[in-house]
Amino acid sequence: MTITNAPARIPVFDLKAQYEALKPELDAAVARVLASGWFIQGTEHGAFEQEFATYCEAAHGVGVASGTDAIRIALQALGVAPGDEVVTVANAGMPPVVAIREAGAVPVFVDVDPGTRTFDPTKLHAAITPKTRAVLPVHLFGHPADVDAILAVVRPRGIALVEDCAQAHGARYQGRRVGGLGDAAAFSFYPTKNLGAYGDGGFITTGDADVADRARLLRGYGWRKKYVSESHGINSRLDELQAAILRVKLRHLDAANEERRRRARLYDEALGGVATPVEQPWAESVYHLYVVESDHRDELRAALDPAGVATDIHYPLPSHLQPACADLGLAMGALPTTERLAKQVLSLPMYPELPIQHVERVAEHVGRIVRELGG
Repeated sequence: MTITNAPARIPVFDLKAQYEALKPELDAAVARVLASGWFIQGTEHGAFEQEFATYCEAAHGVGVASGTDAIRIALQALGVAPGDEVVTVANAGMPPVVAIREAGAVPVFVDVDPGTRTFDPTKLHAAITPKTRAVLPVHLFGHPADVDAILAVVRPRGIALVEDCAQAHGARYQGRRVGGLGDAAAFSFYPTKNLGAYGDGGFITTGDADVADRARLLRGYGWRKKYVSESHGINSRLDELQAAILRVKLRHLDAANEERRRRARLYDEALGGVATPVEQPWAESVYHLYVVESDHRDELRAALDPAGVATDIHYPLPSHLQPACADLGLAMGALPTTERLAKQVLSLPMYPELPIQHVERVAEHVGRIVRELGG
């Protein structure tokens, strides 16, 4: 029997809603590229590199094919070589680790701050060895890591800092945009990101002209002049269609982020008794994800599903416990806060077009279920 009055399911993301909101501008941008007949590194790409670098308060921008490539190329452009160590976190999924490995380096993990869930600077000293070449903090879920505290440790040692900004387009740290705080930064334009393409894409920002130059060589066969490879490189290019789409979305990014912050405030107010995200006074989060914590996470998720509320887990298995990282020799207990969060975090629906009544409905269900589960 068909139930006609069943409530509409609330997704974690709804990319169609964003497209519908920007459809005339997006369609015009795509049509412009198709009519031009130029699809790789043309005028749209050049304009977007300049516009997004300026937005991030960085001097230079380099478009690449993915966020993972952005991390890899940024590390290599800063001189990270095979056998070097890169210190990062284990609670941000595997892409940062894949990028470090692709650069030939070895990932070294530190635990995270239990409040912000980002890189814990107090754990950094113990992780540094003579092989440490770079540190890769992740601005996770839209909240910046404490960059100044990290820089205070790495700057005197000549260790590079590369920001992973894949989940934090437009976020601010001490009033400054992320992406211009360290030696380089890497962004992803995966479709669900705050600034997302309609396919893969990535970006590197830096204040150093030489780093930007090396990154451009690395992304395109080592070419400065066509067909002449000055150095080894790969094929990692942000195409014209994605650049044109991203130029449209960039114009709306601040407004979209404010809509995310508005929904986050509503969740905060409605979810009394639930461990909600912490925003530090020195940060302005852009809530790429709205992540709560619960000792009964799996039961909560199971109860929300039949209520029509979709959820996700970011991320269920920390990187240091992944089979692919078994060679690093880390076992359960190595990163206690990271491991606890992997068992407790739950991502609720969050996107700029999420109807306010849906925020209220999600919060009502979450609050009720948490009370029934005993906290």
